[in-house]
Amino acid sequence: MVGGGGRRAAACGRWCLVILAVASALGVSGPALYWRYKKGFSSSPTSTAVAAATASSPSCPPCTCDCPPPLSLQSIAPGLANFSLTDCGKNDPELAKEMEKQFVDLLNEELKLQQVVAEEHSHHMNATLVEAKRQATQFQREAEKCNAATETCEEARERSEAAISKEKKLTALWEQRARQLGWQDSRATSM
Repeated sequence: MVGGGGRRAAACGRWCLVILAVASALGVSGPALYWRYKKGFSSSPTSTAVAAATASSPSCPPCTCDCPPPLSLQSIAPGLANFSLTDCGKNDPELAKEMEKQFVDLLNEELKLQQVVAEEHSHHMNATLVEAKRQATQFQREAEKCNAATETCEEARERSEAAISKEKKLTALWEQRARQLGWQDSRATSM
């Protein structure tokens, strides 16, 4: 990518500042928050008994604390709270021109990538279509072969039926002549 290094460096700089600010804030106010929460969450039986005894005895005056308020990030480093770097280089015409070039280059690169993806998709679809047509042609040939074989079988069946019918007629004619000459069917008399 063209020009990605400058943006990456700016983002890295921002994150470093954020981490530094968080670490500073935790370093300054961390111990006070730790002790405050530790006192608030302590649940040992001796501490609750002592707290109940001091709350019920009127002889102990309430504690006054003159601690200063915790420092805020704004009071420590006023410029650190403003993380917006959008105005950086706004008044520099050369930088604005370079940034515009980079934007145009990125758009051109994105369009080229989309075109390559579309061409690959089109090529894949064309190859799939050719394969489907080839298989459809092969299936059509197989179907034609099956139809031809079925027709051949049907013709052979019709010829065999005609031959059987002819043989039955011929057998009936010979049987009739044999009976005329005195032949008797042994199967008919035994039943």
